[in-house]
Amino acid sequence: MRSGKFIVFEGGEGTGKSTQIRALEAWLKSQGREALVTWEPGGTDLGQRIRAILLDPTSGPMDARCEALLYAAARAEHVAKVIRPALERGAVVLCDRYWDASRAYQGAGRALGIGPIDRLNEWATQDLFPDRVYLFDLDPEAGLARAKTRNHGMLDRLEQEGMPFHEKIRQAYLFIAHSDPRRYRIIDASRTPPSITEELVGDALSFLTL
Repeated sequence: MRSGKFIVFEGGEGTGKSTQIRALEAWLKSQGREALVTWEPGGTDLGQRIRAILLDPTSGPMDARCEALLYAAARAEHVAKVIRPALERGAVVLCDRYWDASRAYQGAGRALGIGPIDRLNEWATQDLFPDRVYLFDLDPEAGLARAKTRNHGMLDRLEQEGMPFHEKIRQAYLFIAHSDPRRYRIIDASRTPPSITEELVGDALSFLTL
């Protein structure tokens, strides 16, 4: 049984998820709640090693199924070692990307299909679904420009994919979010950071017991 809440931040490259996760973490702590920030791929020692393989440009082209399996392997470890224990002790878990990232990037971007990705991740996570997903929506060209500036001109293996790939990611995310408006909130990531934080705090107040 879990008594905590699981909140996921999703979106393409350079959408400002990390900034807003830290802002919501600070607000939750100011309200006396335990807030745990984590990320994917990663969040564990093993997950970080898998992340290095997945994002390193020198890894080169990778079979799409191999890529999907590596993400699912990192996610299985992450859920077992970090996310589920935190939820069971009552924490609010704030995760930078989760299952929907695989649906968008491998399911749509790599054309594996959302169905196969869901079956793989249902097994990997033992059906652990988030309570709320914030989708940070931004034009991919603007997002990649932000990412390039942030990383001093360097892009990781996925960021280096062409614009058609990133357009597929955006459209897949929007399709997923519109399919379940109860769970998802679409955030206009082109706005100022303070206005986005205000929206997140307002939404958190509506469904968290503080």
